[in-house]
Order: sequence, then C-alpha cells, then structure tokens
Amino acid sequence: MLENLHVKNLALIDEVEVDFRPGLNILTGETGAGKSILLGSVNLALGGKYNADMLRTGAQFGLVELTFSIEDEAIKKQLAAMDIYPEDGRIVLNRKLMEGRSISKINGETVNMSTLKDVASMLIDIHGQHEHQSLLHKKNHLAFLDLYQREKIEPLKKKVSKSCRVYQEYEKKLEEFSLDERERQKEISLAEFEIGEITEAGLQEGEDEELEICYRRMSEGKKITEGIGEAYQYTSEDSTGNASDYLSRAIRALQDVSSVDEQGGGLYSQLVEIDSLLNDFNRELSEYAKSFEFSEEEFYETENRLNEVNHLKTKYGNSVSEILEYCEEKKQRLKELEDYEIYMQELREGLERAKQEYLSCAEKLSAQRKKAAVSFVKEIKKGLEDLNFLDVQFEMRFSKNQKFSAGGIDDAEFYLSTNPGEALRPMGMAASGGELSRIMLVIKAVLAGQEDTPTLIFDEIDTGISGITAGKVAEKMHLIGKSRQVLCITHLAQIAAMADAHYRIQKEAKENITKTEIANLSEEESIQELARLLGGAKVTSSILQSAREMKELAKREI
Repeated sequence: MLENLHVKNLALIDEVEVDFRPGLNILTGETGAGKSILLGSVNLALGGKYNADMLRTGAQFGLVELTFSIEDEAIKKQLAAMDIYPEDGRIVLNRKLMEGRSISKINGETVNMSTLKDVASMLIDIHGQHEHQSLLHKKNHLAFLDLYQREKIEPLKKKVSKSCRVYQEYEKKLEEFSLDERERQKEISLAEFEIGEITEAGLQEGEDEELEICYRRMSEGKKITEGIGEAYQYTSEDSTGNASDYLSRAIRALQDVSSVDEQGGGLYSQLVEIDSLLNDFNRELSEYAKSFEFSEEEFYETENRLNEVNHLKTKYGNSVSEILEYCEEKKQRLKELEDYEIYMQELREGLERAKQEYLSCAEKLSAQRKKAAVSFVKEIKKGLEDLNFLDVQFEMRFSKNQKFSAGGIDDAEFYLSTNPGEALRPMGMAASGGELSRIMLVIKAVLAGQEDTPTLIFDEIDTGISGITAGKVAEKMHLIGKSRQVLCITHLAQIAAMADAHYRIQKEAKENITKTEIANLSEEESIQELARLLGGAKVTSSILQSAREMKELAKREI
C-alpha cells in the first residue's frame, strides 16, 4: 500500500508530507485548495507528463516521492524479475523535476521512465474524473470480463494468442511466396546466378581477413625491407664498420685484461654475452627480411583475389561468413522455387491446420467468457441496484469477430436500461456521465478481489450524485477499502463520513505567499470538516450535530 507521500516545490505546494493508512483514506477541501495538484503530483511520481510550468514560482527543482510497503508475493516476484528488491519491505519511487528534464529513482537507484511506469502500474491504479468514459468504448467491456475471471480466462487467452501468431505466420509466408510463373522463373534465374557466382569464387572462412593482412604487408614491404636492410648493415658481420666488427675488436682488447684482473674479467664476460645476443638478433633479422620476399606476380594475385572478395561483399554481405550464409539461404530458396507447388501445398495445409487450432482455442475461450459473463453481469446488476439504480436492466451481449485476433473471436458490449419500459441500449447511448461514474465504481468493486494493484485512487467519483445515491456510493467505497487501500478525493459528506482516515487539504496565504497544506484530521476535526461539507461557509450547531450523527451512523455501518 502507499504509506507516504512527499511533495516539494510543485505549483502551490511548498513542501507537504503525509502518511496514509490501510482502508479508505478520504481527502476533502475547498475548490481550488490543491486537491488536483496533489493528485497530479502522484501522477508525476508514477511517470506522468511533466513541464517546467508545474514548478513552484522561483523554485529550482520539484520533488515527488512515494513510499510503498510491499506485502503481496506476486508483486515481489514481478519486481524481482526486473531486478528490483524491496528494502525493509518498502519501495520508494522518487522523481526530481528540473527545468526541461527529470530524474527518476527507485530505492535510490536511477531508472528510465519505462521502468518507473512498469513498477508504478503494479502498485497503484488512478481512477481520474473522466476515466469512466472508458466505458463508452466496448473493447474495454471485454477487458473487464477477462479480468473478472482471470485465473480461468488468461491461460486460454495465451493459447489463442499463440495459435493466432502461428496462423498469421503462415498467412504471411503464403502472401510472400505467391508468385506467377514469370516471377518464379525470374527469381530462379537470379538465385542460380548468385549461387553460381559465390560458389565459383571458392571462398574460405576468414579468407578476407587473411588477404587484408597479406595485402597490407606486401604494400608496405618495400619500406619495411629498406629499414631491415639498413639495420642489418649496422649490426651484421657481412659489412665493414658495423657494430659486430667493433664489438669483436673490443673483445680482443679485453681478452688479456680478463686474465690478470677480476673486474676486467667480469666486463669481458659481459661483452662476450652482448656479442652472442647480437649474433642471435642478426639471425632473426635475416629471417624476418626473408618473410618480405615476394614476386610482383604474388602481389598481383593477392590484389586481384582481394578485389574479387570485396566485390562479393558489396553484393552479398559484409564478410565471407555472411556471404556463405547468404548462399545457403539462396540454395534453400531455390529449392522452394523449384518445388513451388509442393511447397505452396505444404503452406496451405499448414495454414488450414493453424486455422483449425486457432478456432478450437478461440471457441473454448469464448465459451468460458460467456459462462463468466453470467455471474459478472449478475454482480454488476446487484451493485447497480445497491447504488440506487432501482429498475436497472444490465446485459453483456456477444457477437462474433470475423477477423482473427490474439484476443479471440469475441466482440462483447454492455447493454443498459435505467428506466422501466425502456429498451436495452449500448452503454454509451443509455447512460449519462453521472451514471457512467457509478457504473465504473461498481465494476471496480466487483473486480476488487481480482486486480493486483494494492492501491486505488478515486478522483471525485461523486460527480453528478447526491442524497441517497451518495450514501450508497460511500458504502461501496468502504467495501472496496476492505480488500484494497483506497484514496478518494470527494466533496460529499456522506462519502467522507465513511473514512478510515480523513485528510483536509487547504490553501493558506501568508506574507503574499500562497501554500497548499494537508492535515490528518482527528475524529473531532473530521466532524468539523463534515459540517463544512454539509453547511458551507456558515456551520450552525444543528449542522454540526448532523455531521456528528452522520459519523456515528457511518461507524455502525462499518
């Protein structure tokens, strides 16, 4: 669940920190006090879009930090798969916002925006003021049903998706391989030419690299041999005035000294060793020089072979290895072209098998969905009646999608009638904005035990409702709060009275500076806030008493 929210330097917020509790957390406050700013801050921490105008005037940076306690083992496994591990059972999402850029961190380690969003989606679900409009799109109706009975439906969906992928691969191969006779003969001729050209070249693995080295060696051979020759001249016995000649003279000069003086003998021995090393060096230098001996014919042959290999590289690959691989692919393609009818028949048979496998999986998925829809619709209808839809009719109607898709063959849509005598119509045509909001709340309540995200945020779910309906919505919110942590921004006292924890958001102006503050209310302060919601600017003793009674009644219902 979300344990702590810390916001700094965003819009009207100087610095705010608040601890949340399990169950139903209610946030109330005057219009313009900053409730939307607070929710926007949470969105930013979860990877929402940011621009520099969001920073508090004069601030160099903004900061949003969310601390979550992680208890669900499934979420721990998902995090571990991303190499993220809770520290002391907690995950901290941090986003520092600066002009033109932002830095995101998880438990102090910098992450990219994609990772931040992936982690956030596991931990929290925000139901904004206009999210109920997703009910207007029938593709979402099937998604709700799939989530309702996920344990049974998800394995079937995976099978359908896999079989659809196989079917589409066969379709693609058939489309790519469909040629008329003229095109086929043309491609056969080209493949035969390319295979012949590569085969005739007689390429060997790694040959191109060896040729490059040999060619460079030959190209630089003259310069190298001149240097070797000059070095040999200065060190070899074959020339006069060289190091070897002078070294021999020095040895002879010290030979007599070595017999009469110990130090002189040591120097003599060193000089003899140097002479031996120089002779070894000369032999190696001579062998090195021989390795650069080549004829003009050898150089010409090497150059021509390298040009041939490079020419093939420009056409078939960046290396001999790639060229040979290309040749094998062409041989396979040529075999397919020569056995065109056999290969096409194999593809058609494969496509038909894939089609039947797909339809079999899709029919099983469809049957399970229709079975699940019976109880799903029943629960939603009951929930709508609880929310003061007195004569509601609610159905989920299925039709068959003719196009194969990874989601199966089902098209499904909610149908609704809220008044006696009215025919059932598609959801988007039958429900008002306020009704859609309540329907979404019911769906969230029905799915509360199925969704993984441990924290739900509702932003003004009470739009367009009042009276008895508001009380029913409050009960439903508290019901969801029994299995999930709920944060709810509301203007209605009936909903606020059901709070397990009540927070007031208010705007204060001091010394020409406006700040948004948030306070965790005691029970008496919560009653005062309920009275404000009921009575507005002037709270009388009777309004205060009504607020107290509302709170007491809520306690008994809880």
